[in-house]
Amino acid sequence: MQGENTIEKVRCLIIGSGPAGYTAAIYASRANLHPVLYTGLQMGGQLTTTTEVENFPGYPDGVTGPVLMEDMRRQAERFGTDMRFGIVTEVDFSVKPLRVTVDGEKQLEADSIIIATGATARYLGLPSEERFRGLGVSACATCDGFFYKGKDVAVVGGGDTACEEATYLAGLCRKVYLIVRKNYLRASKAMQDRVFNTSNIEVLFEHNTKDLYGTDMGLEGAHLLYKIGTPEEKEIDIKIDGFFLAIGHTPNTEVFKKYITTDEQGYIVTEGKSTRTNVPGVFAAGDVMDPVYRQGITSAGSGCRAAIDAEHYLAQL
Repeated sequence: MQGENTIEKVRCLIIGSGPAGYTAAIYASRANLHPVLYTGLQMGGQLTTTTEVENFPGYPDGVTGPVLMEDMRRQAERFGTDMRFGIVTEVDFSVKPLRVTVDGEKQLEADSIIIATGATARYLGLPSEERFRGLGVSACATCDGFFYKGKDVAVVGGGDTACEEATYLAGLCRKVYLIVRKNYLRASKAMQDRVFNTSNIEVLFEHNTKDLYGTDMGLEGAHLLYKIGTPEEKEIDIKIDGFFLAIGHTPNTEVFKKYITTDEQGYIVTEGKSTRTNVPGVFAAGDVMDPVYRQGITSAGSGCRAAIDAEHYLAQL
């Protein structure tokens, strides 16, 4: 039996349990790297908060996010992944083997580490957002837009992502409201032109979302405030079936930033087309290093690449 202060030694440690982490675990297990995976706070990652997933290959009739993640977890365990619930609270990547602390107490030494901690979508912080999560509220238009075909929806945000999601939804939906806090769009000129030239997008400048309303069956509309704090302030309602957040994501990289190079938004920077970070033996996969695509399938693909990169690294040690 290990003593309390015994440091466990691991060949391949995977941090995170979304599509990237689970796929990395499947490949690392099959390569006999005997991976240990720590799930993090949200086992299965962001996809566990979605309902129907219709664009993941291999599920012709669609699948719910929780079932998809459970299938991936079972597949990784089948090949021998040591799956554990826990949160990495501290790392020391200045030493070899790499050192990690889990839940503030358990210490591990790892020859290789795959970071797959994902990114957290930013929400407005309204209680009603939580109530209608999966019942009209979404942070991914390309994931969930299809369910609102022919309906009226709103997108919140004024940057490139918001404009891109609004134009994407405009191709599916009857009407798209773009709710913008300021009196201008922050998006590039090209993206602004696309929005203003799309007839079924209505831009609501200087509007803030006060609340969302609906029933247990789903979202029905939003209460908006126009020109808050001015004599012109007034409340208006819009009837919508879908409410899409496009105000950014926060990559879950805080614990690694002392050692790992990140961009100005906090996403991990990898070398070229590889998943290698600036620290030898540390690799990154999924949304934690991908501010562009943010899809389950692209995360899974990068998890595969990270496991292969880790395997090659360990072979050269």
